[in-house]
Amino acid sequence: MKIEESNIVETNDYRVIIYPASRPFTAKESKVITEKLYDFLSTWAAHGKPLSSSFKIEKNQFIVVCVDEEKEVASGCSIDALGAIMREIEQEFSLGLFDRMKASFVENGEVKTMKLQDFKKGLKSGKIPKNIEVFDFSKNTYIAFLSDFLLPLNRSWAGIYAE
Repeated sequence: MKIEESNIVETNDYRVIIYPASRPFTAKESKVITEKLYDFLSTWAAHGKPLSSSFKIEKNQFIVVCVDEEKEVASGCSIDALGAIMREIEQEFSLGLFDRMKASFVENGEVKTMKLQDFKKGLKSGKIPKNIEVFDFSKNTYIAFLSDFLLPLNRSWAGIYAE
C-alpha cells in the first residue's frame, strides 16, 4: 500500500530512509527508479501486513522512502526487502547509494557530492567556501527531514570540519 504524494501530511512523523546517490540521476534512471519503487511499495509488507509507504526523488539525486508506522511498523525483514530493491537499483546504475563516506552539499545553487576526505580537505584549504549548505542523510523521521535535511555548514554535522 502506498501513501500517495497528496496524502503525505507534514504533521505526521513518518519513518524516513534516505538513499543518497553520488551523482544526479539521468532522466532514464529516474524513470526506472520510479517504476521499480512504485512496483515494490505497492506490495511492501511486514509480516504479511501491507505497509503504508511512499517515496520521492529529492534534488534529482536522493531517494527518500517514507513509511507510516502508526499504521504498521516496518520490521527487519521488510527493511531488508527495501534494501534488496535498493541494491538492485544500485547495481543497475552504479549510484553509490550505500556509500556513506561522502558529503553532499549545495554551493552556488548546485548540488555537489564528493568523497568525505576530499570534502574535509576542501573545507580546511578554503577551496570549499564556508557559506555552503550540507545535506544530512541521518534524518529518520519526516519532520526532521523537512526541517533539517539541508542545513548551513555551521549548523550541520560537517560544521566541525570548518573550524
